[in-house]
Amino acid sequence: MRVRDGMSTVVLTVGPGHTLRQAAKQMRDRSVGAAVVLDPELPGPGILTERDVLASVGAGEDPDVERVADHLTAELVFASPDWSLEQAASAMVQGGFRHLVVIDGGETSGILSVRDIVRCWTQDGATSELPEHRVA
Repeated sequence: MRVRDGMSTVVLTVGPGHTLRQAAKQMRDRSVGAAVVLDPELPGPGILTERDVLASVGAGEDPDVERVADHLTAELVFASPDWSLEQAASAMVQGGFRHLVVIDGGETSGILSVRDIVRCWTQDGATSELPEHRVA
């Protein structure tokens, strides 16, 4: 299975000037764990995740004051819709993140989460292309 088969093509976008509370509310309302941030000051899209919001609130910052621009990740690993789900999962493990923005022809075409990959592997009958590893 390929990234295009598992990704969500409906992507929540927020602006850098939104507060963390505004972004978190939109993420909650749409039941997603990440939002793509479109900032004309950045060379490409960024991402704000539920972890970013949690880190800010856990540090005692006010979600009504804190802006998305100050908490987003701007240097992303982008996935291609042609990648295998195994390639995407490997990139997520290596990078320590749970979402990949999918770029096709220079445009954002979707977002892939760990949950999407697990859904594909368990519900849609995809099989892993990676060799089996045994833990000793």
